[in-house]
This record gives sequence, structure tokens and C-alpha cells, in this order.
Amino acid sequence: MAVSTSKKVLVARFDRETLSGFVNLQEWEKPDGIEILTANGSATVIPYTEIRIVYFVLDFDRGEPRRESRIFNSRPKHEGVWVRLRLRGGEMLDGVMPNDLLQWESRGFSMIPPDPSLQNQRIYVPRAAVEEIRILGVNGNSNRRRRTRRPGAGKNQLEMFDG
Repeated sequence: MAVSTSKKVLVARFDRETLSGFVNLQEWEKPDGIEILTANGSATVIPYTEIRIVYFVLDFDRGEPRRESRIFNSRPKHEGVWVRLRLRGGEMLDGVMPNDLLQWESRGFSMIPPDPSLQNQRIYVPRAAVEEIRILGVNGNSNRRRRTRRPGAGKNQLEMFDG
């Protein structure tokens, strides 16, 4: 059974309108930009310096998310590193990145966005678009083993408060 590696994307650019199309996840990151197949069928490479955010979307018709939905209102539930990016031009954006450096892309940051509408499954921000990145928290795996007390541990421990 063949698996599709093409994903729908909206590419928000700094000085131009948003471009919609498809990317092949196996080979979309090129040395000079990302390769996208536009709706009219032409393949083009968009330079990293022109890209603000790449949204991996379910549907083209909804467009970019609202600006107020780009920051988490509370601590995210997803496992990973919670980061806040400040893009060129001062725009702020939150996301959760994998807590594994080997999974980070070399030319940008792939994150789970705070968009509650589920329109945007993932986002990608090229390093060229980022002015500052801050780690706000690290969310671990809730299924990790908790340390249990050994039988007999603390037997000789003095009580702090009597009564």
C-alpha cells in the first residue's frame, strides 16, 4: 500500500501574499529554500529568507490562523520543549518542539502550534525568520516511571513534628 508523503501547506511570506500548495516531506528542505508544488502545478523553491511560517494545514480555505491564537494561554499538554519565538518584525509565536535534538531540522524549527481550531497540524519556522527563541518549559512523559520507596527506607528517620 502506497503512503502519500505530500502535505498541504500555506507558506506565509514576509513581503508577499500567502502561497498555498503541497510539499513532499521526503525532500522539501533544499539548501536554498523549500520546494513547493503550487495549486496550478508548478514546482518552485521559496528562499528561506522570504518565509515567515509554513503551516501544515488540513484545508486551504481557512487560511492563516488568527494572530491571537499563536500564543499558548496556559501550559501546553504536549510532550516536548515549549518555546516562544520572536520573528523578524516583532511577531511572537509559541510552539512545542521535540525534546530530542536529533529530531530538530537543520534549517528551521518544526513545532506543534497552539491553534485550537486544529486547522494547523504543525508549523515550520526557518532559522532565517527567527530573531530570538526562548525556552518556557519542558513537558515530560506522563507515563514515566515514578520512584518508589524501598521497603524499610526511612525507618530510622526522625520525625520533624511531633504531635
